[in-house]
Amino acid sequence: MRTTTDEFVIQRARDRYCADHGWLKTCYSFSFDQYYDPHNLNWGALRVLNDDTIAPGQGFPTHPHRDMEIITYVLSGELEHKDSMGNAGVVGPGGVQYMSAGTGVRHSEINHSKMDPLHLVQMWILPGAKGLKPAYGQVDFTVADRLNKWLLVASGMPKERAPVELSQTAAFRVARLEGSVLDHAFDSGRLGFLFVAEGSINANGWHLETGDAARIKATPSLALSGSGEILLWDVPPALDET
Repeated sequence: MRTTTDEFVIQRARDRYCADHGWLKTCYSFSFDQYYDPHNLNWGALRVLNDDTIAPGQGFPTHPHRDMEIITYVLSGELEHKDSMGNAGVVGPGGVQYMSAGTGVRHSEINHSKMDPLHLVQMWILPGAKGLKPAYGQVDFTVADRLNKWLLVASGMPKERAPVELSQTAAFRVARLEGSVLDHAFDSGRLGFLFVAEGSINANGWHLETGDAARIKATPSLALSGSGEILLWDVPPALDET
């Protein structure tokens, strides 16, 4: 990770922890699983951002979660989900799967296709309160929903309603830029995390490529231009890690 300024810290794709397990190629933006860095545990309420490519027919067998809000954004391929609450579904490109683990839930995540790889970004948000009732949802979106504009996918902000409701005062947006410009304003004291899932983006004068991210603080606004798929979190600052 390279500190560009105190307010705009760039994490290049090559500086992430990455691993190739054969069936899974993954890169972690924060400490996760076998990668631990006490100085890189979270960015405010954002605890995990994993960039995963899963081989055809492979995936994560049934495993537990609790007290975490989990959002999975599918970039390409099909994600198949099953959980202990009785939910089952398949999410395609541009779609989002949401799970509030709350008091505890078990689920599996599999590449539904037997031929094509699955590329997704999974993100964990620290919840607004512990011990909540578990919940699940999935939402399909089209490219038109986010083409050269922000699509508000998830929010726990009082004045921002979204298809996915969070218990945390955080908001998650995506956009597909095609040679266009876009901006976002941050309220005082808020943090931003910008991730370039694909493409070439200019952010407040800094050039970002596929897999690059920017951690933003004490910055009133974000100005973006270029072409590509971008993800943006607007989160409250430092919280206890779980």
